[in-house]
Amino acid sequence: MTLRLKIHLIVGLLTLLFLFAMLGLQLRSMRESVNEEVVAANRVAAQFLNRTVWRYAAQGTPAVLGFLQSMGRVRSNDITLLDKQGTVLYTSPVSPYKSGRDAPDWFDALVAPPPAVQSLELPDGKLTVQANASRAVLDAWDEAITLVLGAIVMLVVLNGLVYWLVGRTLRPFGQIVGALNQLEGGRFDVVLPPLPGAEAGTIGKAFNRMVGMLQGHIETERRAVRAELQLSESRELTRWVDHQIEQERHLIARELHDELGQSVTAMRSMALSIAQRMRTLDPQAEQAARLIAEESSRLYDAMHGIIPRLTPLVLDNFGLAEALADLVERTRRSHPGVQIDLQADMADAQLGSEAALALYRAAQEGITNALRHGQAHQVAVRLSPRNSGIELELVDDGVGLNGGWADKKGHHGLRWLAERVQGLGGSFELVPAQPRGVKLTVLLPLPAPRTEALTE
Repeated sequence: MTLRLKIHLIVGLLTLLFLFAMLGLQLRSMRESVNEEVVAANRVAAQFLNRTVWRYAAQGTPAVLGFLQSMGRVRSNDITLLDKQGTVLYTSPVSPYKSGRDAPDWFDALVAPPPAVQSLELPDGKLTVQANASRAVLDAWDEAITLVLGAIVMLVVLNGLVYWLVGRTLRPFGQIVGALNQLEGGRFDVVLPPLPGAEAGTIGKAFNRMVGMLQGHIETERRAVRAELQLSESRELTRWVDHQIEQERHLIARELHDELGQSVTAMRSMALSIAQRMRTLDPQAEQAARLIAEESSRLYDAMHGIIPRLTPLVLDNFGLAEALADLVERTRRSHPGVQIDLQADMADAQLGSEAALALYRAAQEGITNALRHGQAHQVAVRLSPRNSGIELELVDDGVGLNGGWADKKGHHGLRWLAERVQGLGGSFELVPAQPRGVKLTVLLPLPAPRTEALTE
């Protein structure tokens, strides 16, 4: 049911109730008017006859009969003359007023007053005057018919006018509904014109503001989607660059280990051999050869110190736990005053090569920052399984890290590490430790187990 029809029905019902109330009051007024007219006419007629008829009664019943016949009809009264035996000698004629018509019985019972009869005892008979409200009731009925017809016409005209006015008033709301339907259909550029009426105008302005805000939100969301797509592409590019860098590092480390390492070892061996031969022949040549052998040894040691920083070859051969143990051992040798504890429990976790390398780089970056920037004396490294992933936790007792490090300049290694972990679907957290120091936590998910189809 539309709002227009609801308002029309409410107004029509209220109008109908008002008309019923007015008709009820008018009916009450008609009843009182008929009662007053009939009762007054009956009383007046009885008083008149009581004073007049006795002059004729002394002359006998024929004189009374002649008087009544000459008087004729008395308004709203039926006059009857009876002799001593009760025989009707005279009855007043029927009223010619609106003859042949009578009000309905139900209306007569509703409006007519109770019958009133006045009796006058004569020497030779009896005279009765009975109130007759039929003509007054008929007048009330005709008036009621006129009122009802007028009320019906008024009801029809008023409801038609209300229906037209309500439709005209609610026309702006139809525009609002249409605009909402267009908005629901995907048109976000719909704008309502200035609408007449305070309420409709306010709703229209609010709708236009809502559409403007919606367009702004949609544009913001589109920009966010584009930015997220660009960020995803950037992360993919970063992962590709990291992979290429790791490959190049791995290749350089292999070349240093296999080619340059063998060459330096050969140089040292040849220098030692020359020194042995020149011991008695040329002491200066022997000293020069031994110097070459010593420099070759230092070059070999320096090269083996560079290789783990380029890529942990032990990671490829023995796994993450052994690679971390090698990292901790080399750090202990280079920093004898630092205590480093390692707990590595892989629990048969099968890590991918990228995840294992990321965890190794996280431990390497954490230890480097703790010693270089935090001046730590104790570092605890713990590797353990967590739910469906593997967690690396590193805690030091250094000077700590200022809050908001991610928004400040520097800390490129930490940012690179965080991006790398997030690119692998993991989580990265760097928070202050208690009572001092820094706590680094990296959690990487384990790869889903491969399911192989069994064929019979």
